[in-house]
Amino acid sequence: MKIVIPGGTGQVGGILRRALTAAGHEVVVLTRRPVRAGDVAWDGATAGPWTAAIEGSDVVINLAGRSVSCRYTRANLQEMMDSRVDSARVVGEAIGAAERPPRVWLQMSTATIYTHRFDAAHDEATGELGGAEPGVPDYWAFSVEIAKEWERAQEEAATPETRKVALRSAMVMSPDRGGVFDVLLRMARLGLGGPVAGGAQYVSWIHDRDFVRAVEFLVDRNDLTGPVNLAAPGPLPQREFMRALRAAWGVPVGLPATKWMAELGAFALRSDTELLLKSRRVVPGRLREAGFEFAYEAWTAAADDLVRRVRGGRVAG
Repeated sequence: MKIVIPGGTGQVGGILRRALTAAGHEVVVLTRRPVRAGDVAWDGATAGPWTAAIEGSDVVINLAGRSVSCRYTRANLQEMMDSRVDSARVVGEAIGAAERPPRVWLQMSTATIYTHRFDAAHDEATGELGGAEPGVPDYWAFSVEIAKEWERAQEEAATPETRKVALRSAMVMSPDRGGVFDVLLRMARLGLGGPVAGGAQYVSWIHDRDFVRAVEFLVDRNDLTGPVNLAAPGPLPQREFMRALRAAWGVPVGLPATKWMAELGAFALRSDTELLLKSRRVVPGRLREAGFEFAYEAWTAAADDLVRRVRGGRVAG
């Protein structure tokens, strides 16, 4: 198959590019800075010569959008919104204008779209979309609005011959340098991997191999459209999540952090505390109902595998 990945130069794009290329597919990556064979230049907002890559392709997997690994200033949040909505809009226009459009368009979204809660898990049927939770920072609502507008841009695109799926993805855990697992493992190795603000907030995650397998599953399943949660069935409180990660590496103790300490750490890392403090308790309702079987349902096994691959110097495979 010919698979086009707009915005495919980040961690998740790298995971997909390696796996899909290894599987024998032709992979084209749309990027602002093309440097590799298979890269095609685009600006993520306007039509151009890159639209020729869409013509005759089989699958489009749009990952484009400004990284969330930044301070959530008003300007950065607006850039997150614009980059996601603009890219989804222009990808939809290119698909709609193609004489031979792809049969499926997978659009990245996020598990952050669901409300911050501890008492129940969110699946696609019963999950509650966020934005109106009491007692949380106002900008958390803007993060949810970004996710909603991101999905809306895909939903409203006129692509009658192309099936559309929105990937409400949890954090993708892989041993790639600079990815979320790399950051969390570094914290654990430094003795900083304890509970944050009590650690009751849930962490939703998905192992990189299951992420790839889920994408392949959704490409093949012509009956699945709309939002699909890409998350392992075992979300768990942050304190338990980090305890399992410490055990996988062999670190006996992790220092706890209060909310204000987390804010200082996030500031130093030029990131934001929403990534640490929002409770994302998300489960894969539609994937499980469709018969998808996870290789890594439990975080303990996933953490062990990821640590083994880090120690072995392996990323792919």
